[in-house]
Amino acid sequence: MEIDKWCRSLAKIICFLFFCIFAVSIIIPIGWMILSSLKTNREFLTDPWGLPEVWQWENYVLAFRQGVGKFFFNSVLVTTVSVLLIVIISAMASYALSRFEFKWKGAIFIFIIGGMMISPEVNLVSLFKLMKITHLYNTHIGLIIVYCVFDLAFTVLLMRSYMLSLPKEIEESAFIDGCSIAQVFAKIVLPMCRPVLASAALLATMNCWNEYMFAAIFIESKELRTLPVGLASLQKALSTKYPILIAGLTMSAVVVIIVFLIFQKQFIRGLSQGSVKG
Repeated sequence: MEIDKWCRSLAKIICFLFFCIFAVSIIIPIGWMILSSLKTNREFLTDPWGLPEVWQWENYVLAFRQGVGKFFFNSVLVTTVSVLLIVIISAMASYALSRFEFKWKGAIFIFIIGGMMISPEVNLVSLFKLMKITHLYNTHIGLIIVYCVFDLAFTVLLMRSYMLSLPKEIEESAFIDGCSIAQVFAKIVLPMCRPVLASAALLATMNCWNEYMFAAIFIESKELRTLPVGLASLQKALSTKYPILIAGLTMSAVVVIIVFLIFQKQFIRGLSQGSVKG
């Protein structure tokens, strides 16, 4: 008994140390990025790990004026619309796949999650031609459609698994009381699915916000570029002004960090409960 107790204590200590090291490996680069964005160019080059003598908050203003503000707005627009569509469509599809019996149900589900096995890079040429034919090239609408298509597979898999774990008795009682399918879905199922909805929305937000490849290929106009592509294009203009460029990178990273901190409890709960049933 004492040996088992000692082994459990040792395992806890090892896990604690591992997660401490993991947390430090994440916090240090973020802290360095924030500090670097508040330095002068001379301080950044001569003392990259030191504190700035004077906090250069105007670096963020200069980055905003260099075009980061426009890119930031484009990313917010594309990400918000994409995430809303992904969550709404996935929730409706998952509800149908988890609650109703119909012909080809299993085949449809396999077809949807089969999208997870397709590499986005494989579809670049065909998607580019399709965008040109449908006049969606160099538009935010085309980019939003692409983001939705490639994120739906995992989101449906996650939401369907979560909905399978929900008790059906509440929904059956609502049907007996005269509620329609739409009312049950909107007023009963969706409120019970808040954790997995938050998890799906957070994952989709990170994917859409940080996506570079599709945004670089399908968006040609500088006015429509999203933040990752816009920051890459600013490297030439700000090649010797590193703190201003890092300020733009910080603005990009802070959004995802804030969103994650707000929804972290729902995110963990949604992922853990969404893996109960398959």
